[in-house]
Amino acid sequence: MTEFRLPPSSRPVRGATHPAPAGAREVRTFRIYRFDPDSGANPRIDTFVLEAKSAGPMVLDALIQIKAAVDSTLTFRRSCREGICGSCAMNINGLNCLACTTATDDLAGEVRIYPLPHMPVVKDLVPDLSTFYAQYA
Repeated sequence: MTEFRLPPSSRPVRGATHPAPAGAREVRTFRIYRFDPDSGANPRIDTFVLEAKSAGPMVLDALIQIKAAVDSTLTFRRSCREGICGSCAMNINGLNCLACTTATDDLAGEVRIYPLPHMPVVKDLVPDLSTFYAQYA
């Protein structure tokens, strides 16, 4: 039988866990793919636990909150926040969608966020879109 697996150097490992702030009542857990090609380390999955109110209504709001208050090294693209430009496209709970139009209330359980599949990763949630843009040149 043929087995298709990622090479050992590409398999995500467990990363850091950032707990909820003290006194948080309602929390949301975000498991986010992290990768820095300059570090030479395997990709990792970091866990962020946020107070639901501070996370905001959309996944993009939660990512902005994480970058601003928890881990300033988190890297992702964003632009219009209105679902027009597509720069915040990522894989959220197994579906390719826009972070700015995906409501956290519509997602059950923990939220798993990965870069778009089948594209090289520049860093964290930022895919290399050069081949995508080349088809329109």
